[in-house]
Amino acid sequence: MNGLAIMENVRRYRTIASLCRQTAAYRPRHSCSLLAQASEWEHRAVTELEAYYEAFCDMAAGNTPARAVNYAVN
Repeated sequence: MNGLAIMENVRRYRTIASLCRQTAAYRPRHSCSLLAQASEWEHRAVTELEAYYEAFCDMAAGNTPARAVNYAVN
């Protein structure tokens, strides 16, 4: 996956998390579930960013571990 695709995924994950939080504000009976879902989507975004930047730093340092190949930078 290239850098632009990863950033697009992160944007989507954060958008979904934001929608969950907004919906929780208007549906108090479901707010616990919706806020848990928002937290999960934020966690996915952070995990994706961490993997991307770890691969980027490895490539910049001249290391090319197997997982870094999947995160080619544009």
